[in-house]
Amino acid sequence: METFKYYHGLVDMGSNGIRFSITDLSPATQRILPTVYLDRAAISLYDAQYETGNLGPIPESTIKLVIKSLLRFKSTCQDFNVPERQIRIVATEATRKAINSEEFRNRIQETTKWTVELLPKEMEGRTGALGVASSYENVVGLMLDLGGGSTQLTWIMTEHGKVKMSEKGSASLPYGAAALIKRLEAAGSIGSSGYQNFERDVVQELKAAVQQIEIPQELLEKATSAEGLHLYLSGGGFRGWGFVLMSEHVIKPYPIPIVNGFRTTRESFQDTQAIQAAVGNEDTPEIFRVSARRASQVPAVAFLVNCLSQALPIITDVYFCQGGVREGIHFAEMNASTREESPLVTATKLYAPASTQKLVEELFGALPSQEIFKSTLVTAVVQGMFAHTAQVKDLRGGSALRSTTTGIFSAAHGLSHEQRALLSIVLCERYGGYNSISPTEQDFYRRMIQLLPEDVEWWCMYLGRVVAVLASVYPAGIVREKRVDINAEWTVTKKGNEKLCIDFGFKQELDELDEGLDAALRKVEKAGKKKNWVGGKGYKVLLTVNGKEYSAGEN
Repeated sequence: METFKYYHGLVDMGSNGIRFSITDLSPATQRILPTVYLDRAAISLYDAQYETGNLGPIPESTIKLVIKSLLRFKSTCQDFNVPERQIRIVATEATRKAINSEEFRNRIQETTKWTVELLPKEMEGRTGALGVASSYENVVGLMLDLGGGSTQLTWIMTEHGKVKMSEKGSASLPYGAAALIKRLEAAGSIGSSGYQNFERDVVQELKAAVQQIEIPQELLEKATSAEGLHLYLSGGGFRGWGFVLMSEHVIKPYPIPIVNGFRTTRESFQDTQAIQAAVGNEDTPEIFRVSARRASQVPAVAFLVNCLSQALPIITDVYFCQGGVREGIHFAEMNASTREESPLVTATKLYAPASTQKLVEELFGALPSQEIFKSTLVTAVVQGMFAHTAQVKDLRGGSALRSTTTGIFSAAHGLSHEQRALLSIVLCERYGGYNSISPTEQDFYRRMIQLLPEDVEWWCMYLGRVVAVLASVYPAGIVREKRVDINAEWTVTKKGNEKLCIDFGFKQELDELDEGLDAALRKVEKAGKKKNWVGGKGYKVLLTVNGKEYSAGEN
């Protein structure tokens, strides 16, 4: 099949840089926006207009650099056989406001034969919001997109593939990272009257923007409830802020190398002094994915964060997003059913065994409550349970553990860090878990497990071990006939503690079970031993086979 017919080329001409991408929008996997090609030209159209110190037109030298990079991308699109009708150039704030914007765009069209699409302010905000919506399975809260020249603010809610946001689009404020640097230089030193006046003005404009977007009552109620209001952040300046937070995280080194899906608390996000100290400390090693340019913007972002803390409703968790113009434009063109797909399920779909649904039903039988794990996670586990079996035994557990960070599922767009940790730990346990991996992988395992919610750490180990049993019973992932019934329920021990009773009802006699299946069953039972509990937390397990106790102590 000619997959390139689903290839879409996109040029995002932002204020701080120009991004080139080719995305595969094949129907089966388009929800996770598979990337075929990515590149970036470090051309700041915003800075170019201040080359002389004052606002001026985009210089001729910059125009030539832009055209050169576009011609290179045009050649790349031809190499990948991207259909010409599926290539777009989209420009934002810096191009929109340029004195010679029309001339600049005409020069591009004459040379490349591509038309530059100018995103209006409101559409830029909506596109950014859709990019944020693509970045998680569900999004409910406020959204801020920090570009080079402007900042966009709106509210957003996703449900059943539909994206709701302010009817006014978004409030656009002239406070992008690069723009703020210049405004702060003009305002004077911290504490000066000019600085204080500028801060007061920004806070007032942010408060006015909050009123302008008309936040729904249900979101405002979250701000005053225990659940709290979530804040979603996009744009290069905020991504740099997120990478600094990851470098300062209590889990060291932080195990996941991408910012999309990273969550932090309001307190950590608003601790501007700690962030600036981390960047400014000469003893601090170079921070991953924080370039010198991003580091130079940290004081300006800190100023904005301080203003936001005064202007926004009370928020709890803060989520970082990779979603931008590329993701927003492609997400906008998806139908509701595609948008509704769980990125976790879509990411593992290509590896799904033939009898996925039947195996999912079997696996849920091992859980005394279906509230422990979402169906999307259990489906993803089943779809990925055979993805690493072709590897030698020494590699399987480690490869499964790394599958969501640098392995086969890592490039999927839309996964939270918690989801990445959940899937990786369960799949690692499916191949033997902690004791089956090398010492270097064991360190990584310990760091990944700290990203899990406290109430499911043990359950991940347990579920992975049950998956190993299923894989032994159905080695090809095909259920030609039902070979086992799995049932789990709670009972109470003599000491009044809860014990998990799990029964494997096989259709064949016990003495016909092979060695591999026997070992897998014993590991399920051993998950209940206190020495195997995770972080000192877990449950005792009574394992029965066809109603009879199957102890690890048996021969």
